[in-house]
Amino acid sequence: MTACATDWPDSPLDAVDIAFASLTCDPDPLSLDLDSLVGQFGDDSGLPGGVIALPALRQWLLDHPRAYRVRDVVWREVIRRARLDGPAWVIAAVALALPALRRYAGRLHTGWAGDAHDLDAEILTGFLTALRDRVDLARPAPYAALCMAAWRAGHELRQRDGAEAVPVDDLEHVTGPRTPTRPYGHPDLLVRRAVELGIVDECDEQPYIELRLGRRAIEPIAARLGVEVDTLRRRVERIDVRIVDALAAGFLTGVTSPRVREGLAAAAERRRHIRAARGAVQVTLTAA
Repeated sequence: MTACATDWPDSPLDAVDIAFASLTCDPDPLSLDLDSLVGQFGDDSGLPGGVIALPALRQWLLDHPRAYRVRDVVWREVIRRARLDGPAWVIAAVALALPALRRYAGRLHTGWAGDAHDLDAEILTGFLTALRDRVDLARPAPYAALCMAAWRAGHELRQRDGAEAVPVDDLEHVTGPRTPTRPYGHPDLLVRRAVELGIVDECDEQPYIELRLGRRAIEPIAARLGVEVDTLRRRVERIDVRIVDALAAGFLTGVTSPRVREGLAAAAERRRHIRAARGAVQVTLTAA
């Protein structure tokens, strides 16, 4: 199924519907193989194993709103695929949630004088932002978190609509220096100082910033680094502990003595040796 430019709808939610129909039609419809998930469903899920067409899966989810365990398992898999397996699964994730997104749009459109398509786009943007980064798959109810993000984005647009502009002083008459001061308390700089002191390993700096400060999803970052998600999660949690201890001791906000620096460098060296040893063991097991 294809759509020319003149047939493409103005509503982004309608556009998702058309794209989803194209992805799930013959000869090669997008589908989900449930065999690898059946063991997580429980004994009485009612959802069969094997390959299921995504429209049929959406209908099953609509018909079983209280099948919380199954819904969580399915949505974790859909979100994981949307983050790792390309745009087709992003469209699939939005389409599976489309009944809820349309319901939110209908409620938020009532009494709003703005463009309905702008509100639809804001709802969709909120959903996609949560899908890409914000929803933590280690927590329960990932679908509810996605829907809440979509609703919040649309509601915030309604709240902003019609707000008056706030006047500011003429910058040409502002006195004093205009050179921006260095943000010494900025979290990125705090992490950089932690790296310089050996509290955070240099190879962990960017992943830590992306996860803790950028609030990015962990799955694509773990895939890029070639490590398991749980391994990266534990690594970041250990960094949290070291940074908190360093802040409490004043290492990141004050001057550190040579003795403290030597101790931190020695601890960093021990971590490097441990990581190298683990890597060697993993290579040996893989080869065996």
